Amino acid sequence: MSTLFRHLPSMAQVLAGLDADADMAALPRPLVKEHVNGFLDLCREEIRAGIIADKDALALAALMPRLTAYVRSCSRPHFRRVLNGTGVVIHTNLGRSLLARPAIEAVAEACAHYSNCEFDLTTGKRGSRYSHVEKILCDITGAEAALVVNNNAAAVFIMLETLARGREVVVSRGQLVEIGGSFRIPDVMAKSGAILREVGATNRTHAHDYEQAIGDETAALMRVHTSNFRMVGFTKEVSLPEMRALGDRYGLPVIEDLGSGTLYALAGDGLLGEPTVQQVVAQGADVVSFSGDKVLGGPQAGIIVGRKEYVDRIKKNPINRAVRIDKMTLAALEATLRLYLDMDVARREVPTLRMITASQESLRSKARRLADAVRAELGDMAEVTMRKGFSRVGGGAFPEYDLPGTLVTVNLVGISADALRDALFDTDPPLVARIEDDVFLLDPRTLASSELKLAANALRQAVDTIKDNT
Repeated sequence: MSTLFRHLPSMAQVLAGLDADADMAALPRPLVKEHVNGFLDLCREEIRAGIIADKDALALAALMPRLTAYVRSCSRPHFRRVLNGTGVVIHTNLGRSLLARPAIEAVAEACAHYSNCEFDLTTGKRGSRYSHVEKILCDITGAEAALVVNNNAAAVFIMLETLARGREVVVSRGQLVEIGGSFRIPDVMAKSGAILREVGATNRTHAHDYEQAIGDETAALMRVHTSNFRMVGFTKEVSLPEMRALGDRYGLPVIEDLGSGTLYALAGDGLLGEPTVQQVVAQGADVVSFSGDKVLGGPQAGIIVGRKEYVDRIKKNPINRAVRIDKMTLAALEATLRLYLDMDVARREVPTLRMITASQESLRSKARRLADAVRAELGDMAEVTMRKGFSRVGGGAFPEYDLPGTLVTVNLVGISADALRDALFDTDPPLVARIEDDVFLLDPRTLASSELKLAANALRQAVDTIKDNT
């Protein structure tokens, strides 16, 4: 064994061998050394375990294919592209919404060159970064003013901190939502300095519940859209017009947190219950917040629109500096919003809307192409079928609605669905799928046409890895 250890190549020999590969030579040298040490340690473990028992197996030429693959695998960026075969359109764990092509190009332009981020090209003086998106937001939503911060949680926080710090905000008990990561409306309100005054019962709240709670310490009335859950049965909530009437009667602003929010009316696609921002503004909400990277299909952002007197106060809050967006977000958001100036264009060009509203015929066609690609890669090793199934919008939107479509099932003899799913996490690129009733499924709704062959190839990589390890 000690003799075998002495036949391991030196670091200098390994590095010289790797330098012959242009891809390896381009990697940072400290990173390569770290992974080479890891590989050599692995070889030592295999010598101790008796897996390597021949000195010829330790020759640099013999080790090089495996060594190169090891270093290349370990050197991949931690933040990577993933193929989404789950059918969840706005998948929070996979980065939520995909940007439209014009938004991607706008981000690249903003990163590659200097810009007028905070420079007024008409006066030659310092300008406001929000001017790039405020007018278009007002044009689309009908609001008087707009502001954008880095996410909707920040939007809710700064609205409450500005308009209600140290005073009460009245909210229906049934709207005290919790979203991912144990993020709760009452907690945000407490951090903002506003005082929660919850009213009504869990399932039913009436206008008189709000009215009875209004007093000298009341700063605002607030509605929180329950976009990530629904209560059905014996339920009641106070409508926005009713809330507007109460606000007018007592001189109080009405705040609406729409959560995911949407600028596109999806009711015609069978997705009911999600009001558009335009509708909420028209019904009298003074300040409205919603996300930019969910149903809207843009970059991560918290968008605030509403009456100028309130939005201007929020803009002046020093906290705004801490939650402001950067030039890349600005560029992507403006490009995305420009698509919404024509709703037909938005539906066609914004990937999130395109996937949500995809026709049954197009999904069946894509499923057939995916199934054919998988059969071409796996041949007789797999039984590949198509069946009807459902996708989800995700991102805390439309929780009670399924999106009907066509799924592709893959059954491999001797390989479980769980083993296949886990092996796909280490393919290049990784493929994330789903399992239902022990059946491995791919949903083509969330795979671009250009990704179908990539998904099939990932399956082949996973199968090869599983076989090599058994």
